[in-house]
Amino acid sequence: MEKHKLVIIGSGPAAYTAAIYASRARLAPILFEGFYSLPGGQLMTTTEVENFPGFPQGIMGPEFMEMCRKQAIRFGTKILTEDVESVDLKTRPFIVEGSKTKVETDALIIATGATARKLDIEGAREGEFWQKGVTACAICDGAAPIFRDKHLYVIGGGDSACEEATFLTKFGSKVFIVHRRDELRASKILAERALKHPKIELVWNHILVKISGDKVVRSVTLKNVINNRETKKEAGGVFFAIGFDPNTKFLKGQLELLENQYIKVQPGTTKTSVEGVFAAGDVQDHVYRQAVTAAGTGCMAALDAERWLSEKGLLLEVS
Repeated sequence: MEKHKLVIIGSGPAAYTAAIYASRARLAPILFEGFYSLPGGQLMTTTEVENFPGFPQGIMGPEFMEMCRKQAIRFGTKILTEDVESVDLKTRPFIVEGSKTKVETDALIIATGATARKLDIEGAREGEFWQKGVTACAICDGAAPIFRDKHLYVIGGGDSACEEATFLTKFGSKVFIVHRRDELRASKILAERALKHPKIELVWNHILVKISGDKVVRSVTLKNVINNRETKKEAGGVFFAIGFDPNTKFLKGQLELLENQYIKVQPGTTKTSVEGVFAAGDVQDHVYRQAVTAAGTGCMAALDAERWLSEKGLLLEVS
């Protein structure tokens, strides 16, 4: 079994940034980018990225991730295209077992991201209208020309739904919040802001049952949960705001998590509850969830790992 100074798990902006910094610091990192778990992360399902600094004309999500990957490889990162099936954090060095490769590592960076929840309904699936008018991030995608001056539908009833609906009023002609209950779950201040906004309309006691269109979204079908009556409405976009699930199940309780299952880190750092294990990106960030903030914590994780390895005298060892 090979021994390494640093292993990185993940392949989004956080993982690749960590790999770039770590490889430039001569840590010779190994990066498990995944196979079935969507190498490249959420941006692989995004069309145009317009809010990452340095790309004034925007850049397609998959192209951006491929550029980050190549940059990591350029500086010496070894990338394994396989999923991590288990980690053992109770032994030192740690053991990381992929679907094909098993390695030991002194330090570990977890950047496995989070998966947006979406409804499994007609029109929302891969190959249908996902990223063709259907998305799970208004802040990421809401400014795209496809949504300008259209009727936009936000699905949810919590803080995220209210925040995203308010944000979308800058672009859509009208924003509808579709909620299956007759009152919002959001905090009072956010709920009031949405309820009072002239461009936001609440659609109470309804659920989304179908998304229709041609090349892009053109309409939605809503169902009244009280009388089961269905109504078809004109729509130019659908935004799921029903939460995210951090990809932490493979840890099997070996790290301390927050109540929402995101990895708990020490404030201002990427340090986790296990010394030598660091977390970056959306797997530990349930607030911002942006590519640029993920990249920032990826940088932090690499620097934190390098300093920890140096403090422990492990940089003197040959991997």
